[in-house]
Amino acid sequence: MKNQDFHPLVTPLLKGDRFALSRAITLVESTRADHREESLQILEQCLPHSGNSQRIGITGVPGVGKSSFIEAFGLYLVEQGHRLAVLAIDPSSSRSKGSILGDKTRMTELAHHPSAYIRPSPSAGSLGGVASKTRESILLCEAAGFDIIFVETVGVGQSETLVHSMVDFFLLLMLAGAGDELQGMKRGIMEMADAVLITKADGKNKTAAKQAQAQFKSALHLFAASESGWQTPVLTCSALEKTGLHEAWTMTQDFFQKTQAGGFFEKRRQEQAEQWFEESVLTLLQEDFLAEPKIQKEIKKLKPQVLQGKLTPFHAAHQLSQLYFKLKRK
Repeated sequence: MKNQDFHPLVTPLLKGDRFALSRAITLVESTRADHREESLQILEQCLPHSGNSQRIGITGVPGVGKSSFIEAFGLYLVEQGHRLAVLAIDPSSSRSKGSILGDKTRMTELAHHPSAYIRPSPSAGSLGGVASKTRESILLCEAAGFDIIFVETVGVGQSETLVHSMVDFFLLLMLAGAGDELQGMKRGIMEMADAVLITKADGKNKTAAKQAQAQFKSALHLFAASESGWQTPVLTCSALEKTGLHEAWTMTQDFFQKTQAGGFFEKRRQEQAEQWFEESVLTLLQEDFLAEPKIQKEIKKLKPQVLQGKLTPFHAAHQLSQLYFKLKRK
């Protein structure tokens, strides 16, 4: 494809232009039909330039210090010469569906660094606070030259499972001195973690952090070995004192070296592509389904019957699907 056939945003985006990247992500996140066509063109043209980053998911319950850790760790990485993009998925207002938190205001130093890019996105009602277009945003950030991508979850619900499916390395942040009930962490999330990091290991909390480290190490021995053969390490760190960051990065690079050598890295990337494909099919079908005026009209008619118990949700959904197929056959 010749340069003149490129979407106007593609050339500057490939040169690392932040405005072009932000505008492209906005188009990808838009639900407008014309924007969808533009975003598909941009994604197709950026695809050959993507895939060259390390995708790292970061999760932990509110209060564990995700933003503080990401800023401290991010600054450490950009000072090592890396270019970092942070896709921080914010909780959304239930009314406006817009961001009610802004990671740029919580990571001020990192946000102003020329080698870092932070994109706070509203979850827009998607499951667990994970924006539905995060996969596309990762691709665009890679095309713009960012070699490390952080995807931060809100740390609640099923968002961890979704983020795990789109990253290469999944980092679980935990607090020392907090019980399982307070941390709200399920066994399944522990099993997904490629590493556990005990945060706020500073001041009087250092001893508690070391104790928690030993406890988590012991607990992880009870889990089955991962498919990659990687043994999940447990480290401590302090964003306040900037300690443990070098060790965390060394551990992360050890993971990438071992999984790439064993073929597991490529296998996980293929699984990411497969899930992205399946999700895209379902998303496009849903958007097409809801775009039908007659479907919208029928939903308004059936919903009161469901709410009043006159019609089961399944029966109502079946009627809608039959109407949709009938419309498509015309």
